[in-house]
Amino acid sequence: MSETENVYRTSPARTAKMMAIMLGICIVGGSIFFTMWDFWISSPAPVVAMMHETKGPDTHVEATGKTITQDLKFIESADGFSDLAFNALTGEPGHNPVINANVGDKIVFNVENGGKGFHAFGVTADSEGFSGIISGTTVGAASSPLKPGQTGSSEFIPTKEGTYYYICTVPGHRDLGMNGTIIVGGASAPKQAAAPTGVHHDLSVNFVESADGFSDLAFNALTGEPGHNPEFKVKSGDEVTFTATNAGKGFHAFGIVDSPDDFANPLWGSAIGSATSPLKPGQSGTSTFTAGAPGTYYYICLVPGHAQLGMQGSFIVE
Repeated sequence: MSETENVYRTSPARTAKMMAIMLGICIVGGSIFFTMWDFWISSPAPVVAMMHETKGPDTHVEATGKTITQDLKFIESADGFSDLAFNALTGEPGHNPVINANVGDKIVFNVENGGKGFHAFGVTADSEGFSGIISGTTVGAASSPLKPGQTGSSEFIPTKEGTYYYICTVPGHRDLGMNGTIIVGGASAPKQAAAPTGVHHDLSVNFVESADGFSDLAFNALTGEPGHNPEFKVKSGDEVTFTATNAGKGFHAFGIVDSPDDFANPLWGSAIGSATSPLKPGQSGTSTFTAGAPGTYYYICLVPGHAQLGMQGSFIVE
């Protein structure tokens, strides 16, 4: 008695269909993988994360009171990987700007991801790699980077002279060009204010605004007009009386500061009004103070943002 043996075979059409399905899966999976390439490399393995240590500042240092503000933008070449940089590509003006500072200066970084990949920011004393990032200097992290269009800020107060580096902390990005230099000089002895000289100055300014109330803010005259943001010079130890009048339609306040960005810390009791209690339109006020240590200072509107829109001038103490 013979037995019938069943042999199962697939058809060419079924084989082709299965191959097409498998090829489609490979194409879709590969597309997703390479599209998310920056994400994969921004999430390093645990051993890499351990290498990407963050160091605290070495020692306490006396602050100089000087603030250096640096705007930095992550950018990429058209292909997205052959040239990575800050502010401008290799060979272009503004490429990876060098920052010069002294021990005790405060460097404020305003960082923006202007590229299409994922990036993160930090400062290190290491001349290569992505480890040794100094605490407080980071914006994002390799495991939590800035996405395209995102921004952030951080600060760095160097405690030792030498060379430091601001970098993209995503592994590999520093090697592709996202690496700038910070040169830190030694601490200088702070200048001392002179004894009162007995000399008195009466100075005055008017807050003025453009017709739209925001595109141009200034003292005494708008940009390009005679008398715009006049420069004042006095001697250390001189007594100064400032009168400030709000000739605009907005709210304003007056003060002398170390940096135009430092609107929260007016010097020597020079403030007239404040951001929370400003001069209203038509109001005026006075302040009398003794000029401090020699240096270049700034008189500004203390309302946040107004100095950046133009309400700032030089106040030089000799």
